[in-house]
Amino acid sequence: MIDRSPPSTGRKERQDADAEPSRTGQHGQHPPRLAPDADDARFVRRLLLLILVAAVVLALYRAGDLLILAFGSMLGAIVIHAVAEMYRDRLRLPKRPALLAAIATVVAVIGFLAWLFGVEFRGQVNLLVVRLPGLLDQLAAWAGQSPVGAKLVDAVRVAFAGSRVAQDAGGLVQGAGELLLNAILVLIGALFFAADPKVYERGFLYLVPRSYRPVVEDALFDAGSTLKLWLKAELILMTSMGLLVGVGLYVAGVPSAAALGLLTGLSEFVPYIGPIAAMLPALGLAATAGTEPIIWTLATFAAVRLIQTNFVTPYVTARVVAIPPAMTVFAIIGMGYIFGVFGLFFSAALLVVIFSLVRSLYLREVLGEDIPRARHRTLLGHDLTPTGGPPEQPADEPLARDSR
Repeated sequence: MIDRSPPSTGRKERQDADAEPSRTGQHGQHPPRLAPDADDARFVRRLLLLILVAAVVLALYRAGDLLILAFGSMLGAIVIHAVAEMYRDRLRLPKRPALLAAIATVVAVIGFLAWLFGVEFRGQVNLLVVRLPGLLDQLAAWAGQSPVGAKLVDAVRVAFAGSRVAQDAGGLVQGAGELLLNAILVLIGALFFAADPKVYERGFLYLVPRSYRPVVEDALFDAGSTLKLWLKAELILMTSMGLLVGVGLYVAGVPSAAALGLLTGLSEFVPYIGPIAAMLPALGLAATAGTEPIIWTLATFAAVRLIQTNFVTPYVTARVVAIPPAMTVFAIIGMGYIFGVFGLFFSAALLVVIFSLVRSLYLREVLGEDIPRARHRTLLGHDLTPTGGPPEQPADEPLARDSR
């Protein structure tokens, strides 16, 4: 009788063949035996993300001076476009000629200021620079005659000696070429930003996830609109401060009153801190003429500060942005401590940008507060890709004119 059953070896071979994929995995590859499980892989990804964020923050901190100069260039570009917009509205110039005229105007103003300090006020500036160390010592000796004044002088010296601003100020005095180079860098950067700002705006929006691009675009234009109005308000405040202080010092008989008035007006770009710093050389020069000019100089700065704070500033900045004074002072000091002299110079404008972004991104988009958006032409197409798309429907009122 013939045995028709299949041999046992064949059955075993089929079982081995069925078990082979489980041992080797798909496509005949062995499964990784050291691969982390799902929890470990999630932890590794978070750890790598944390390291990446820390590296980016460290790089930004180390490149802080360069970022501050880039921010200064953006401010310059905003000034150029504001002047170009004025030329388009008042003189009916086309877009490109208005931009060229605005660039020429800004460069002419910078050259005029350089001519004033370098030629017209050269003798006064040299007198101020030569006498400034001795004048500050005389002022400290005069203030140190009273116990309270002595404590105040000691506190100022201790606070200023170890600060980043003091180190950078000493470096600027010794190396004026670095200051000139940084100023030229800011100016050139402003010209590039002003030539075609949409390129940089679209490039930044490409870095944002597609679903968040409309929100980020609105926030950027809100900050730009607020910053433009703030710069116009600062121009008015600087002009009024310089004129009032210059006239007051001239009446008080302080030497170099015109140069000190111009210096004080420019220092108003850094609110509160700038005019106080500009008052020191005025007091020093007043000390050379006796005690009475010192008293009149103090009275002049006090009176101008009262006029600015109670009459000029509320009227000018009421429809722009209202930042509490205490927050402004501490933010300016903090930025100066971190970024040095250039951070101190651009700190007020940077604070305005931060304040505007908090209003737009957090108060409006997260908490749902009723904060209007600034009017602007959107850069996003129908698929949320940055393009030169159609204009967006304007809001009732721009953010910069919100009275909240």
